[in-house]
Amino acid sequence: MSAMRDYAVVTSAYWGLTLTDGALRMLVLLHFHSLGYTPIELASLFVLYEFFGVVTNLVGGWIAARLGLRFTLYAGLWLQIAALFMLSQLDVSWSKEMSVLYVFLSQGFSGIAKDLTKMSAKSSIKILLPEGGNSRLFKWVAALTGSKNALKGAGFFLGGTLLTAIGFEGALIIMSAGLAVVMIASFLLLRRLGGQPTSKPPFSRILSKTRDINLIALARFFLFGGRDVWFDVGIPLFLGEVLGWSFVEIGTFMAAWVIAYGFVQAVAPRFVRKSPDGLSAEIIAASHWGMALAIVPLLLAILIYLLTDQVVLVDNLAWLGIITVAGLALFGILFAINSSLHSYLILAISETEHTTLNVGFYYMANAGGRLIGTLMSGILYQIGGVEVCLIGSALLIAAAAFFVRGIGSQETVTNVS
Repeated sequence: MSAMRDYAVVTSAYWGLTLTDGALRMLVLLHFHSLGYTPIELASLFVLYEFFGVVTNLVGGWIAARLGLRFTLYAGLWLQIAALFMLSQLDVSWSKEMSVLYVFLSQGFSGIAKDLTKMSAKSSIKILLPEGGNSRLFKWVAALTGSKNALKGAGFFLGGTLLTAIGFEGALIIMSAGLAVVMIASFLLLRRLGGQPTSKPPFSRILSKTRDINLIALARFFLFGGRDVWFDVGIPLFLGEVLGWSFVEIGTFMAAWVIAYGFVQAVAPRFVRKSPDGLSAEIIAASHWGMALAIVPLLLAILIYLLTDQVVLVDNLAWLGIITVAGLALFGILFAINSSLHSYLILAISETEHTTLNVGFYYMANAGGRLIGTLMSGILYQIGGVEVCLIGSALLIAAAAFFVRGIGSQETVTNVS
């Protein structure tokens, strides 16, 4: 019971950070878009956030293995509070270059914070998991990841609403104060966090991975690159510039998309046939669901192109909105299942004593994909609009399906068994 109680505290702290993380992303994107920033300039604001996600996940697992998950959890919460307060001090009288640099740096701190906290929460699942095998592991991973994404979606809505209601600075101050309360509460309630270090792995271990760990990391890299290449910049700008949606409408849609995706993610195990070894059927499923997902953005790009470039747009605005929303809804369902399968596989093929190192490496690849996807989103949108972003998405996701298919060596099956 003590382990379950501590895990509930860790999860609650992770939820609090996730809510502010989603709100912050929407605040920065919509606020600076309203100031006239180009798609590439908007994408550049998030580069350090994603880059430090790569570094943090790569090194964070090693730090947790040496100093414990409690340390990485509190470090993540504290850095997010600092990043929110720092951004609230942005001065409108500064030059554009100074403003970009300041936001760039604050987003870097936020990127470190998010991934330290995420790694702490997800590593705790493997360590605190009660007896029940791989089937229960899949359910726990899906439930945590799904709830996290639902709250991140709520954060998108919160960000758009706060920006409209009280402005950029006020929203950031309120969020930093709220997260400070969460951190203090977790400090008081958390008695003993599982995963305290029992060994001191050398730094070289962060890059010493098995073939299967490398393959799932590559698959994760391309999967999340394929999402963020349209999600981060392309679709929000498309909804505002082409469909004429307001800040609140954009924030609400992005929130609804991520919340629904989170709910599907939480029940994803119901859509996947289980195998006795916990791997063979799940690996095949991950590859098949990945190819199905890759088809969706390709078809959506074709339909948007036909409605915007081949006919008079004003006569087809309603259809354009309906098709865009429906296509992204289907993408969200399939993406949720793919994401849950990947998150399960990294834990299923990891030995317990190497969990933090492998999870850190895996989420380093995740952050790398987000970094590339964010950059490509701004560049491709400026080059050819959301259609080009969606074509890029299809190609990246197809690569993810290819790499995940290669998982399943005899060595991995032995480790799981």
